[in-house]
Amino acid sequence: MSLREEWKKLAFFIGVFIAAYFMPVGSARFDNAVLEACSLLRWYAREHVLLCLVPAFFIAGAIAVFISQASVMKYLGTGANKVLAYGVASVSGSVLAVCSCTVLPLFAGIYKMGAGLGPASAFLYSGPAINVLAILLTAVVLGPELGLARAVGAVGFSIVIGLLMAFFFRNEEQARADMKIAMPAEGQGLPLWQTILYFAAMVGILVFANWGESARGAFAFIYQNKWVFTSLFALGLAVILVRWFRIKSGCMALAAAAVAGLALVFPASPVIPFTAGVIALVLLLARGSGDQRDWLEQTWGFIRLIVPLLFAGILVTGFLLGRPGETGIIPPGWIAGSVGGNSLAANFFASFVGAFMYFATLTEIPILQGLLGSGMGKGPALALLLAGPALSLPSMLAIRGILGTKKAAAFVALVIIMSTLTGWIFGIVTA
Repeated sequence: MSLREEWKKLAFFIGVFIAAYFMPVGSARFDNAVLEACSLLRWYAREHVLLCLVPAFFIAGAIAVFISQASVMKYLGTGANKVLAYGVASVSGSVLAVCSCTVLPLFAGIYKMGAGLGPASAFLYSGPAINVLAILLTAVVLGPELGLARAVGAVGFSIVIGLLMAFFFRNEEQARADMKIAMPAEGQGLPLWQTILYFAAMVGILVFANWGESARGAFAFIYQNKWVFTSLFALGLAVILVRWFRIKSGCMALAAAAVAGLALVFPASPVIPFTAGVIALVLLLARGSGDQRDWLEQTWGFIRLIVPLLFAGILVTGFLLGRPGETGIIPPGWIAGSVGGNSLAANFFASFVGAFMYFATLTEIPILQGLLGSGMGKGPALALLLAGPALSLPSMLAIRGILGTKKAAAFVALVIIMSTLTGWIFGIVTA
């Protein structure tokens, strides 16, 4: 190893030693920030890993095994029809309604299978940003102007960001597409109608298990019965696995009986039977062979790639900014005092901070309600709404692991810059 590399290692060790030596342990702000980092990680593990990430990882693994590269490239590849590709990518967000971290396994799955960088980036932004319930609640709680601006901005952003990403990296993407075309043809998988039902069952589990609370109309009805809908989709998936994936019916019946029994014993804790169902699925696939084993291996591969980066990013986010409504090492007064008015600086600050914060689905609305009451301008509020739900420090680290540093930095920069300019223009128009 070169002397230069050894000097880098020595500098790193010295830096770690200095940080440890002068660590302000005992300071109330530092100790609270450490507590917030651990609290945010615990909250994320309890609220999002089992119900959000785990189903998303299984869907990503299924994409890698059961969706052919030819199909992905036909509809989302570099040479696909632009209207169709970007239309599908942007509409997907309104269907999935996931957070910035949950969309990552799905993004990694379609990108790995040959989706062009442009449509994949549009999907990456639209997944957490174009959430129908969040947009409706924004209009109800924060006002119709912000609700409409968020809807129009989010849809437009997903397409523009995708087109710009495809343009900036067009040479690399063309080389990647040529490499995919040169790969040997794959065998036939499930018929199209079976594939659609299979993915619909998994997406249904993901969507309804994470359905947010609402007090209005159909949304309220779905929330009150979310576990009924989730169970129906899970039952459908079980039937599909037995009929088309050759899972033994006796084993599946035993697993279903165990999950149903736990649901009856713990009616107030649906996460317990849900967890049991996930464990049963893993065991059933581990005992299988061929596509069953491949599905499990691909799922595990995405977990190994994404989860460590997400957890590291969540710890850092909690330390710096705290949980929603709490305080990290950065005083909240600094943030609240920097987003008043409608200057470019205020809009940039709102989009920049929003991009690094972690927002679970719908949590951005009460946070913004408080900031608006403290003097935040409408422009910066929109900038935060457009950048915050779509990005977070944990998701940035994971995107870098999937795309590399240059493409990840370009995606983040586009989101922040466009959010800043859109918020600034919105603030001028509505002044």
